[in-house]
Amino acid sequence: MPLVHPKYKVAVVQAAPVWLDLDAGIDKTIELINEAAGNGARLISFPETWLPGYPWHIWMGAHAWQVSRGFVQRYFDNSLDYDSPEALRLSTAVRQAGITAVIGVSERSGSSLYMGQWIIGADGRTIAARRKLRPTHVERAVFGEGDGSDLAVHQVEGLGRIGALCCWEHLQPLSKYAMYAQNEQVHVAAWPSFSNYEPFAPALGSEVNNAASRIYAVEGSCFVLAPCAVVSKAMIDELCDTPEKHELNHVGGGHAVIYGPDGSALVPKLPEDSEGILYADIDLATIVMAKNAADPAGHYSRPDVTRLLINKTRMQRVEAFALPIDRSENDDLAHREEM
Repeated sequence: MPLVHPKYKVAVVQAAPVWLDLDAGIDKTIELINEAAGNGARLISFPETWLPGYPWHIWMGAHAWQVSRGFVQRYFDNSLDYDSPEALRLSTAVRQAGITAVIGVSERSGSSLYMGQWIIGADGRTIAARRKLRPTHVERAVFGEGDGSDLAVHQVEGLGRIGALCCWEHLQPLSKYAMYAQNEQVHVAAWPSFSNYEPFAPALGSEVNNAASRIYAVEGSCFVLAPCAVVSKAMIDELCDTPEKHELNHVGGGHAVIYGPDGSALVPKLPEDSEGILYADIDLATIVMAKNAADPAGHYSRPDVTRLLINKTRMQRVEAFALPIDRSENDDLAHREEM
């Protein structure tokens, strides 16, 4: 019996988050989910830390300024706890829309935050709640780390094998290879918006990072959905209280893209300051032709020369254990209890 390859429509979000307002951000997320589902999409992807927006304040001023302006407290309070009514609202909306969603969140767990990508199935159930393995640069002042279990690809009925990474995880060759080796077919590359750093720090700009998404598509021979947020005027008004800060960020920065497994752009980009949803019809059969030419984790690899060592164990900060009991004493105790 010949293999059947799924064909379906995907949706990629380019929009401004409702910055530091979780409830309003969820309202907007649900609107976008319903819009995409109404247009026939079966998979929708959102930018990095879409809820409650990327913490731009960490790049723009000293920690004392961030605290005094209330950004630190507000960011924590408006991050998403998966075991909360807000999370239930989201998963319920996904189920009602009948669409699979990959949503970038600042995950609140206890008193710590993590850069999360929540993959919710069309039935509203969690497929994965992964964490960015290593937050980038000053992000480490806000977020904790993921572990090897977060480098995972998931078989989703009717959609194929889906995986996700955040931002500069796409500059980590070994992490990428771990994903390729799991035969990923559709990859969500979530990015924040891109700021005015680009002229003097090209590595932080849209051109380089869109290139990273494109290379991922070619190397992995997979479809890459790369959602990207937009910086709104409301965000600039809150973030920029000096002329110097206005030089570091601006309205716009949206550069969402969709690439095919041969690296081709499947749809035109939107203007960087506009909001919308990119749509593309994808056919997983085209992956076969791409991998026929080069499959770096398959026939194009040389495991006799180079191999990847990976620890997929979920990190446990506390492990429960019991002290060993002398067997003779234990047997004697059991005998007395039976009498």
